[in-house]
Amino acid sequence: MTINGRDHRIDFFRGLALIFIFWDHIPHNPLAELTVRNFGFSDAAEIFVFLAGYAAVLAYGKIAQRDGLLIAGVKILRRAWVLYVVHIFLLAVLMGIVFFANSHVETRDLVQEMGLQYFLSNPQQALTDELLLRFKPNLMDPLPLYIVLLLGLPLVLPLLLRKARYVVALSFALYLMAPVWNFAAQEGGVWFFNPMAWQFLFVLGGAAALHGQQIKAPETRPLWHQTLFISAVVYLLLTGLLALSWKWPQLHDAVMPLWLGEYLYPISKTNLSPVRLLHFLALAYVVAKCVPHSAWLNNWFARQTCRMGRYSLEVFCLGVILAPLADMLNALGGDRVVMQVFSALMGAGIMAVLAAWLDWNKRLAQPAR
Repeated sequence: MTINGRDHRIDFFRGLALIFIFWDHIPHNPLAELTVRNFGFSDAAEIFVFLAGYAAVLAYGKIAQRDGLLIAGVKILRRAWVLYVVHIFLLAVLMGIVFFANSHVETRDLVQEMGLQYFLSNPQQALTDELLLRFKPNLMDPLPLYIVLLLGLPLVLPLLLRKARYVVALSFALYLMAPVWNFAAQEGGVWFFNPMAWQFLFVLGGAAALHGQQIKAPETRPLWHQTLFISAVVYLLLTGLLALSWKWPQLHDAVMPLWLGEYLYPISKTNLSPVRLLHFLALAYVVAKCVPHSAWLNNWFARQTCRMGRYSLEVFCLGVILAPLADMLNALGGDRVVMQVFSALMGAGIMAVLAAWLDWNKRLAQPAR
């Protein structure tokens, strides 16, 4: 299969997921009420992992076709090593920021909220666990997951490029084992994002990227005549209403049958509960059907968001650093709504400025023609 150019809608939704992740990581942030997690079972994490798989297979699949699988594998492993080094450095920076912020905020214990108490109580073991990707304070979970997923990509990329359905089937089998198989974390815990479960979403993203490269006859039936599309929309509406009902527990208890609640809850994020997975897949399908690849990507907001998506690693790391700083600013400001909105918007703006600077720097580094 020949892999062609990138779909800029992927950059846009990846950048949007980074904004949502940043907003969701700021406690008591009013703008977090606008993120996707409030309107269904899945959240921005699913978007990020799926599109990470999509982008990785497009990029390294193209390298494999041009330079061979060995070169592609080496570049994947080199990228994973860079991410590992970034993870170690980012954790050190995050701890420094949180300890600094905690010394200036009297109303809350930010060290405890960020999960850094383990480092204070057992620093030597915490440093060892950090090197082994077992010490992951709040905000740090996605990066170790991505490292592990990249490490597995050279093993599946050759077959994925030729027989994607077999890789998806094997990945689904691993997903079914997720409830009984997870990686160890600090103090006898397990990873918040179970790689055995989330690898399935990463592989689905890669398979979707390859499927999108195939030449297909356009669908002529209107969307409202397509059974799969209607089913996805109905599921999104029902789960959206249910998610909204969580804000009013009495209403939720009144409309939720006891037997259904026992079956449905808890909706595990760690093991990527099937209802979460199905919600994301329905959302991705409806968006792919309804959002065209057209001129809307040229408006100012879309261009900034696409740029953030293209530099997702750098922007994500900056968001991890900015979230506790925004939390500190809000606490010092008395947790007023105006301050909370200002800090959330300012943080997203700083992330956009970083992406613009990286894009400008990249263009400067390109040789003149």
